[in-house]
Amino acid sequence: MGSLDPAAFNSEREMAPRLYWEARARRFSGERAGLAAVCSYGMPLFYNGYIHVTQWLALAPWLRVSPGTSVLDVGCGVGRWSRRLARAGARVTGVDLAPTMVAEARRRAARDGVAARCRFLVADLAKLDLGTRFDRIIGVTVLQHILDSERFERAIDRLEAHLAPGGRIVLLEAAPSRHVARCNSRVFVAREAWVYEAAFARAGLQCVAMRGVDPTPFKVGFLPWYAHLPRFVALSGLALVTALSLPVDALWGRRLTGRSWHKLFVLARVGDVTARLA
Repeated sequence: MGSLDPAAFNSEREMAPRLYWEARARRFSGERAGLAAVCSYGMPLFYNGYIHVTQWLALAPWLRVSPGTSVLDVGCGVGRWSRRLARAGARVTGVDLAPTMVAEARRRAARDGVAARCRFLVADLAKLDLGTRFDRIIGVTVLQHILDSERFERAIDRLEAHLAPGGRIVLLEAAPSRHVARCNSRVFVAREAWVYEAAFARAGLQCVAMRGVDPTPFKVGFLPWYAHLPRFVALSGLALVTALSLPVDALWGRRLTGRSWHKLFVLARVGDVTARLA
């Protein structure tokens, strides 16, 4: 049995996510709002629309920026948050693993008239080195797709390295309060909130605020069964889960942090004297 070439192993490990996201982008990024490319893979529009709404409600305070604010949008996908920030006057840099995502983000920014305030680059967060720092860094469901623990830690280090003094990092990730592995897959892992907080601390970041996103438990119980059910039953069940979840998540999601499947983390550098609760 031949010896394993560490360089080849690392190259293959890093290439797999690129191939996954590029294939997903080619299939879905040009459809409507592109939500199937960046929210829940292969799920109906009504469910991905629900995910988008809960994410927007959690992010909304951090999408309001002063003109000229420099923003880094990591895992920008089709640029749905980048374009909102640019419309508010921010200067936005969006990065994504998939070239097709980046091309679609550029196209949509031009369509929306904000291309002059946006630039989109193909880049790996774990290796990111843009040579500049940003007032705000946004990342939505990015770290949960980095399964390798070493790359996960490097990605957080790279976030810290790109944060300007007094700036904030805003991350929305699957981060249950207790261990729940039933939704994990070959491209996704739900790390507990304390795992994130410990990793942030090791990178020299402090969590100055944490908010909930989606505390209703129905989808976490239903989704592992979705692909195994007859199509009509699966869609009917998903529609019921969505209808029951949306009102509660929309009204109470930010308050019921401990019960939330996803959480919003607001980070500052350790020792930043201006850090305060949002």
